[in-house]
Amino acid sequence: MSLREANGVSDEAIPNTPRRLFRCLGLDKVSKNTLPPRPAAPRNDILFVFLLFSFILFSCSTSTPQPTPQPVSVYSTSAAQPWLTELYVCAESSAVISRVDDPSATDIILRVGEPEFLVAPAYQIDEEEILIVTHRQSPVQNLTLEEARALFAGQGDASVQVWVYASEEDVQKVFDQAVMIERTVVSSARLAVNPQAMSDTLVNESNAVGILPRHWKAGDVREVFSVATVPVLAITQAEPESVIKELLACLQK
Repeated sequence: MSLREANGVSDEAIPNTPRRLFRCLGLDKVSKNTLPPRPAAPRNDILFVFLLFSFILFSCSTSTPQPTPQPVSVYSTSAAQPWLTELYVCAESSAVISRVDDPSATDIILRVGEPEFLVAPAYQIDEEEILIVTHRQSPVQNLTLEEARALFAGQGDASVQVWVYASEEDVQKVFDQAVMIERTVVSSARLAVNPQAMSDTLVNESNAVGILPRHWKAGDVREVFSVATVPVLAITQAEPESVIKELLACLQK
């Protein structure tokens, strides 16, 4: 007799005990379909997509090195300064603009009107109108060419004060060629150092009459004669390349 039989438990009764326990707990009604599915083995295509996404993310996060700005020297006449401002905008991060006082030792020259002798490459980037301008209360009214020439030659109203620029200034050269035509400006004419000084004088002095580029016209002044419309030029020492070529193309837009 086995130990189990000695204790009053038969071999046949043992298998029924778990069944009764399952029935009591309600687990005998659990079907195979309710069991959680066996996790599937990882697929190679999912792994590939993960690696590809990681590579793209890494590539996008890597910053592209910026090109080193190139130095460009510029000479600008006083009248051409509005386009110097535009040149700084065009340069942005591609060039470092430095102004120089010697037009013979520069990459780009900005000026209003054509020089008397032009042997270097020149590119028109805009145009400018040169005006004779007076204070609003000036007795000078609209002028003809002959009246303008006579006024600046000292043959006009004696109460009017004529203002001009130094003879080497580009605006003065345009005026002399278009108006004076081999005649000289009256010796009592006063000199303005630049268009800004001329503009300030014409705004503040009631008896003043002077020469002003349209881009510099400001305040309550009156234009009485249009001298000429001339090109604004960018002149280079040689055929432009690389960054200088890009700057000129930007100025011409």
